[in-house]
Amino acid sequence: MSGTRGITIRFLHAWAFILAAAVVAAAPTARAEDADVAALLAEAELAYDRWSEPFHFNAYEASLRRATDLWEAARPLLPNEDVETRIAVLNRLSQAYFELATGYLNDSAAKEAAFEAGKDAALAALELDPAFVETREQDGFRAALRAATDVASIFWYGNNLGQWLDFHRFTAFFGGVRDVQASFERAIELDESYDSGGPHRSMAALLARAYFLVGRSRSDAVPHFERSIELDPTYLESRVNYAEYYARAVGDDALFSELITAVLEAAEDPYVVAAHPFYNELAIDRARSLTRP
Repeated sequence: MSGTRGITIRFLHAWAFILAAAVVAAAPTARAEDADVAALLAEAELAYDRWSEPFHFNAYEASLRRATDLWEAARPLLPNEDVETRIAVLNRLSQAYFELATGYLNDSAAKEAAFEAGKDAALAALELDPAFVETREQDGFRAALRAATDVASIFWYGNNLGQWLDFHRFTAFFGGVRDVQASFERAIELDESYDSGGPHRSMAALLARAYFLVGRSRSDAVPHFERSIELDPTYLESRVNYAEYYARAVGDDALFSELITAVLEAAEDPYVVAAHPFYNELAIDRARSLTRP
């Protein structure tokens, strides 16, 4: 995917959500509260948008917090029968909490709370699927994860859970990491290209860092790193993760240098950086820190 195409896709995706909300608000039979919810959702998407205007990482924190507050405000107002919108809002919240914690929170307790909120939002989205609930009751939670059908819910649940487990090591060792693994495996099955190769990127990081907890080899991460880069070369986090979590860990200096050099060269291309502005800025900062003595 080219940087320009990535910007266009995300811009249209955001406006699709806004237009859908506007249709609800404009419908002749819409209640006043429907219009209120539509306005909240439209404002949240505008706050979250980071592609239609020049992106400034530090300034974006306020926009991300604003979007999260608006989605939280809309959440209790959504009609129970509108399951699709409820799932979409919960998934947005799960992603936003993950990004807030990853990009801006330094306090340990605040990070833990944000990852927990993201995990719980994604789980609430999963629980809106009666089949997920039925499978959990009959066959257990991990079986329900492996049978989930919404890729966004399962992907953001796995990501938030994985980070939350850093604060809950006992849970991580006794099944938590296996739940993360099940989430990413299912996300790959559902849509390996989601979030620009996100399921492979997340699985690669998991296997490179916690392979011993899931009975795998660190080298099992390599195909997932390679596939995530293949699916979207403009998503620079894939290369930085590959360099830091695998190449440096196994002492492959040539691979490490190749990956970091590619990221630093890409940092000079504004179209590449703009394809994923939030994550690419984080990745570039990490790449530069990894080269410092």
